[in-house]
Amino acid sequence: MRGAPGHAARCRVFDDAGQLAEHAAALILAAAREAIAARGAFHLVLAGGETPLATYARLAGAGADWRYWRLYFSDERCLPAGDPGRNDTRIRRQWLERVTIPAEHIHAIPAELGPERAAAHYAGTLAGVSAFDLVLLGLGEDGHTASLFPGRPVGPGTVLPVRDAPKPPPERVTLSASRLRGTRATIFLITGAGKRAAVVAWRGGADVPAGHVAGPDAVVTVLLDAAAAPPNCVWNSARQP
Repeated sequence: MRGAPGHAARCRVFDDAGQLAEHAAALILAAAREAIAARGAFHLVLAGGETPLATYARLAGAGADWRYWRLYFSDERCLPAGDPGRNDTRIRRQWLERVTIPAEHIHAIPAELGPERAAAHYAGTLAGVSAFDLVLLGLGEDGHTASLFPGRPVGPGTVLPVRDAPKPPPERVTLSASRLRGTRATIFLITGAGKRAAVVAWRGGADVPAGHVAGPDAVVTVLLDAAAAPPNCVWNSARQP
């Protein structure tokens, strides 16, 4: 499996999605402590979709120095603010409404403005961020990550408008592959049997967006549950033989 061309990823397999979420939350909290101690803040990019919500629920019950967290979003759907289909709405309900991260440190994508205006606005928001400390990402059944879909542009630029996503809603905003590569570490969270074929393709070197988003200097970790993992995905496994 490659995080980017020439870049090996560390892979761990867990018995179920709950174990994966617990471990992911622990990794995030450890990264936060390290970043705050070293640089005074923790810059974290959040993955959308269903899989990360269990990890966010674990974070909601954790103790952390939330004052120093700075949150960004990998992508957003162009729906009205507060719509239950938006990533930021779901993440707020699962986690952010239950902790004390200052509102001004939660940098949501204003996707209600439409793809072009929202992308331009968010590019300005990110202009002052030289590098993220950690990027969380998922993997779709078709190999997409964030709202970077196979056969569609993954760049150039910092933030991309998406007008024709192959799954609804068609209009979205996403960080580009090059902007997602600007991180010290990347963690992929992958669960469910429906993702296994995409994992096999990615691991086999297929040209999927997930293979373009981790920079050559980033630490790339891929966490899978047993349902998503191919039979031979056993290195660094959390499961007993």
